[in-house]
Amino acid sequence: MRDAANYITKLSKAGLSAPEWQAAMEALILVAENDGPTMLARIGVMRALNRHVERVFNSERKSHHWGKRKLKRDQ
Repeated sequence: MRDAANYITKLSKAGLSAPEWQAAMEALILVAENDGPTMLARIGVMRALNRHVERVFNSERKSHHWGKRKLKRDQ
């Protein structure tokens, strides 16, 4: 948590005004002051760090398994 707080304090004003960083700071404060769940703070920081990454679906990665296997009684 300390590393995340140090990273956030070194951000520029423009970076701090992003809604993702606002949520991450709020989650860190809740964890620090109220002993809240640290996983929420981690999720907030990770979402803020990856806010410009666009997830792209790759349909060639793995095919689905539906319909491949047939039961012996259905043959």
